Amino acid sequence: ASPAEEVRAGTMRVVRRLAGPPPSAVHVTAALLAAITAISFGAIFARLAEAPGGVVAFWRMVFATALIAPAGLRGLRTTRPTAAGAAPAVAAGVLLAVHFATWLTSLSYTTIAASVAIVATTPIWVAAFRWVGGAPPTRGALLGLSLAVAGGIAVGFGDVGTGGTAPLLGNGLALIGALTVAGYFLLGRRAQAAGLSTSGYALIAYGTAALVLVPLPALLGSTYLAWPAATWLWLVLIAVAPQVVGHGGLNWANRHVDPTLVATVTLLEPLGAGLLAWWAFAEVPGAWVLAGAPVMLLGVALVIHHRRRDPPPVAPSTNQGPERDDLVR
Repeated sequence: ASPAEEVRAGTMRVVRRLAGPPPSAVHVTAALLAAITAISFGAIFARLAEAPGGVVAFWRMVFATALIAPAGLRGLRTTRPTAAGAAPAVAAGVLLAVHFATWLTSLSYTTIAASVAIVATTPIWVAAFRWVGGAPPTRGALLGLSLAVAGGIAVGFGDVGTGGTAPLLGNGLALIGALTVAGYFLLGRRAQAAGLSTSGYALIAYGTAALVLVPLPALLGSTYLAWPAATWLWLVLIAVAPQVVGHGGLNWANRHVDPTLVATVTLLEPLGAGLLAWWAFAEVPGAWVLAGAPVMLLGVALVIHHRRRDPPPVAPSTNQGPERDDLVR
């Protein structure tokens, strides 16, 4: 190694010792489980709100921005954003707005199980985008990814045709939601790799999404404020649980581990959302759901076991502490 590389490696070791250890695999696993549980309620709360998808998307991001603002402002004061961090965070917010506008609208046209299962193809697009960018998955991870996606599709598509007013339109909107949230994951990782704290990144991304969504209710011919109290209750809950807890946990995990892993773990959402839809709306899961769930779980396990160990995604900082992708090495 050159003298410069040796100096850099020595500096990184010193910073790691001063800032403390990175989060453990147990902490990351707990965060992901909490996040998946929270986001599984997203489709349920959106359906219960009984408002157009564009309205739900707008208020979800407005409330989420307000809730994350105190922590986000502290994060931005601690680590001032640079153009390299702010630009991908803003772009991620635009994609997040498109994701929620399309996916939440899809719930009006197709079943919850089908919509969530299509969005669960996100890991395919994350892996594909990363592959194009020069980071191909390992063979074991690719096998696990294939199994997880196949299981996720089986969970949702076993019920396609049994509900919804325009399944083809709804499924198409859900697919756009999958593509855009894949870009959101990758841009979020890039923003945090440039030095943004998780809360600072979330504030920029959520705030951008809220601004992008401002005209959507008007374009749909919907009211902004004249909704019953029950609708407002579900709008607040969808911001607190699926967005702040769910997406917050995913963003935090995305900072520490491979984004393909984070996206693959979200494949558990169809299982959770399907069970909740069964309980809340009597959308009974069929044989495909029961067959697809264990395949999906096996795929997730394979991706976790065989994922590629990337270099540290975030440059060490005395303000934020060291960050690295592999937590179990």
